Amino acid sequence: MKTIKLFSFIALAAMITSCSSVKVVADLDKTVDFSKYETYNFLGWQEDSDKIMNDFDEKRLRDAFVSEFEARGMKAVPENGDMAVTLFIVVDKKTSTTAYSNYYGGGYGGYGGYHRYGGGWGYGSGTTTYSESDYLEGTLVMDVFDNTSMDQIWQGIAKTTIVEDPAKRERSIPAKVAALMKKFPIQPK
Repeated sequence: MKTIKLFSFIALAAMITSCSSVKVVADLDKTVDFSKYETYNFLGWQEDSDKIMNDFDEKRLRDAFVSEFEARGMKAVPENGDMAVTLFIVVDKKTSTTAYSNYYGGGYGGYGGYHRYGGGWGYGSGTTTYSESDYLEGTLVMDVFDNTSMDQIWQGIAKTTIVEDPAKRERSIPAKVAALMKKFPIQPK
């Protein structure tokens, strides 16, 4: 019985860990030669979506993006970069439901030697318990435009569970931005 409980705990821990990972999708204009872009400027947050964050997290996000662009050999400029970058963030309250089932039972399988006779009988009971927990899911959208034509050339969307502990956010925000930037057409040098 201890083995079953241990296995259930490990499965639950794995599920919680996988839920906290970042899911990333990206789209791009395939006709664009991204190798020509060397500089970028930050246009700001769309629709003032940064107002739902504190100043620390806004700085963590900005620093994480600067670091990712620098790793790709791209330089931030105050304005008129080769690319223009905007960010948009949405936070939704979600509920997670977890079920845990126990089954206790036994029985008798019939009688007779080589050929069994009788239907046998059994008994048992099962219980399933449910628990719900609330969490926050954040969606970060990064739009990139060619600064000359103002045509959109790339979009990345990252969805993840928001870590509420500030010390953990200090590590998780750069990791989640890195996951988003893995889909960016220019890879680190």
